Amino acid sequence: MQDGGQGLRSVRRKVYSATVAAALGGLLFGFDTSVINGAVNSIQKTFTLDAAVLGFTVAITLLGCAVGAWFAGQLADVWGRKAVMVLAAGLFVVSSIGSGLAVADWNLMAWRVIGGLAIGIASVIAPAYIGEIAPARLRGGLSSLQQLAITVGIFLALLSDASLARVAGAAGNALWWGLPAWRWMLLVGVIPAVVYGLLSLRIPESPQFLIRAGRKDEALDVIRTVTGAADPEKRLAEIQESIENERRSTYRDLRGPALGLAPILWIGIGMAAFQQLVGINAIFYYSTTLWQSVGFSQQDSFTTSVITASINVALTFVAIFFVDRVGRKRLLLAGSVGMFIGLVAAALAFAHAAGAGTSITLPAPWGATALVGANLFVICFAATWGPVMWVVLGEVFPNKMRGLALGVATAFNWIFNFLVTLLFPVMSAAVGLGFVYAGFAFFAALSFWFVKALLPEVSRLELEDKTKLDRR
Repeated sequence: MQDGGQGLRSVRRKVYSATVAAALGGLLFGFDTSVINGAVNSIQKTFTLDAAVLGFTVAITLLGCAVGAWFAGQLADVWGRKAVMVLAAGLFVVSSIGSGLAVADWNLMAWRVIGGLAIGIASVIAPAYIGEIAPARLRGGLSSLQQLAITVGIFLALLSDASLARVAGAAGNALWWGLPAWRWMLLVGVIPAVVYGLLSLRIPESPQFLIRAGRKDEALDVIRTVTGAADPEKRLAEIQESIENERRSTYRDLRGPALGLAPILWIGIGMAAFQQLVGINAIFYYSTTLWQSVGFSQQDSFTTSVITASINVALTFVAIFFVDRVGRKRLLLAGSVGMFIGLVAAALAFAHAAGAGTSITLPAPWGATALVGANLFVICFAATWGPVMWVVLGEVFPNKMRGLALGVATAFNWIFNFLVTLLFPVMSAAVGLGFVYAGFAFFAALSFWFVKALLPEVSRLELEDKTKLDRR
């Protein structure tokens, strides 16, 4: 019994170590997308940019993310999951150095596109790898570590920006070696990228890829020592059976009877789209103005952002704790209801706003209503749709299409992220914040119907389970 207990602890230790290492890609994902926030004003002044060019400079990363996500699945199926993680880490390093030393806006844009490629790759490979390496009974919680890492990355980026600006006195002031603080904000991304790359070299390859590559002995060893299967040989046979007739995945494998695509792929695309269409990035985009409109000083806005990021991290633990106990669908449905209520409250509040742009004011009691509604939305998103969407994408696709399908779905997530980020200020000026938030509430309501009617529940099922394959 003691040896059995020690063996179980060893297996858990190995699967946790591999999962944490893979999830660090999410940390870089969150860090790199958020770290520019503290540098935006200094970048605008340094390169003399108007608002439109500055906005595109910030958003262009998301286009790189979409491209990286689109091709990540193909690369992972050919090179292996580990090799693609190392590639993402290398791109992160190059992008951080290039962005921090950029000599012109076009130069900064180019480096940010490269960083976007890395983010897109990491956003696909982490859930794919964790979904394949984790035992079914632990897969939901372990897969949620991807979103936890993203929220930690956002928190560390904001904390790093605030700390560097404080040391220098302002983001535009010179710090070490004569470089202004805003450049160090971008350069510091090299540190987590190097850590991610080194850890990626030490984790085992996924058994699904090893079997595809004909390395069955290595796959059996990973199944036995990392995934902790009760019957490793049987588990190997199950995986092998699910892919033994499979040629190398191509986009033909994604075809099906639903408008030319497999129905399960549309479900994945829908999940990825709804996570952005509910407006999470627009909420964060407008949070500073929101807090100022209800009485916060401009000086406190940075601190408030760090606090919000901390809450975002904390609430992700709710999903980690409940996703395997409650199930994916029930958490998502509850999240949709909570987000809808919060967004309706914000929409009603902003419908009473006076002023425009960054000069809006909300009379009592609508200022407090907007703040409560927006925070309720963030809380519900962070505890449900934020992490659980990535869990679902990592496990819902059959082996035959998982790499490509996950890449396509994640690419759509980044495309909708880009569209919401780019169009939010335009739509706010055109129709007003009340209608914009009402639109987000509409998509939150649609997300409830989508999950209830279409999403299969795959909690506690192995990835090769035939009932899931039948739902294609």
